[in-house]
Amino acid sequence: MADEARARRVADRIKTVTAANLESIVKDPDLGFVTVTDVRVTGDLQHASLFYTVFGDEDQRARTARLLEENKGRLRSFVGKQLGIRLTPSLEFVADGIPENAAHVEDLLREARERDAEVAKAASGARYAGEADPYRHEREEAADAEVPDAGER
Repeated sequence: MADEARARRVADRIKTVTAANLESIVKDPDLGFVTVTDVRVTGDLQHASLFYTVFGDEDQRARTARLLEENKGRLRSFVGKQLGIRLTPSLEFVADGIPENAAHVEDLLREARERDAEVAKAASGARYAGEADPYRHEREEAADAEVPDAGER
């Protein structure tokens, strides 16, 4: 069992090597603009999950996923030569959902800003139902205590 620090170092090295050499290994014009966003390696260094994003439409993402799957063996062989460790981890390519999640968060933030604007617009002409400051203050309480009520005289 490898320690976590070594697994992180191996994951970082796989990410760097794969990202820098992906186009030269796959050599296909259908490969989209791929960004390797993260790599996670199991504790025993036997399996690596490579998370990636593709710039383009859904068709481009599908073609890129197919090409990565077809060239998985070549990529693993290259990674194994570059790492120089006894066992080369198997590679799994996972499409990262970061762009979709970011778009969803942006939509939620836009909706929140619109609702805040509506509330601010409604509150701009609003008035207090009673007094502006409904709480009693110490000064007022002291003044009320000094003046006797009409019933006490």
